[in-house]
Amino acid sequence: MPGTVDLNVDLGESAERWKSGEDRRLLPLVTSANVCCGAYAGDDDLIRATCEAAVEHGVAIGAQVGYRDREGFGRRAIDLAPRDLADEVLHQIDHLTELAGEVGGLVTYVKPHGALYHRIAHDPHQASAVVEALLAEGSLLPLVGMPGSLALRMATDQGVPVVLEGFADRAYDADGSLVPRDRPGAVLTDPEAAAAQALSLVGTVDSLCVHSDSPGAETLLARVRGVLEDEGVTVAAFG
Repeated sequence: MPGTVDLNVDLGESAERWKSGEDRRLLPLVTSANVCCGAYAGDDDLIRATCEAAVEHGVAIGAQVGYRDREGFGRRAIDLAPRDLADEVLHQIDHLTELAGEVGGLVTYVKPHGALYHRIAHDPHQASAVVEALLAEGSLLPLVGMPGSLALRMATDQGVPVVLEGFADRAYDADGSLVPRDRPGAVLTDPEAAAAQALSLVGTVDSLCVHSDSPGAETLLARVRGVLEDEGVTVAAFG
């Protein structure tokens, strides 16, 4: 079983969880933080504070780009012209890069959020728009996505590095896709079940995710990391 895997979490989404310390306590448990760029949640102060804490903990910073949909938390599909989507994604990456730079941080990868993440797995127009944004950004930041994602195939064809991702806290359907959130059991809340799923994914993915808004996220992450390390798996940022 020994191998290496990254452990990532979505942050910069909730001022309430940051103020309470819930999200802050996740940083010592992970190796990468997907920081919301302000489109579907968060604000500049929260983004900056999240990046500063990530730097303090030696955690890699990724741009979590998404639809500009605060009401739906970026989990509703939005039809955007490819040019508009590419511009939006590039703007979000640049915005996070600027804020992270103010606290000594560096954006090292891009992970789409919510509906955009799932849309570009099969939609050639939106997938190509995201890849176009990465190419326009210039530094060829790696793109994070699920195995089999169309966007990842397009990125590879264009020379953009890709990172295969699995989920410790989400149930999978038989076809390898995630169970929709509106179905019972879509989110795994049992730490043992999450840890077992994470362990089963080692060797097939480069990074494992636990969502910060999952119930008991801190307990889930602690158990996932503990089981991985107990089994001899090295937990380290993919970058």
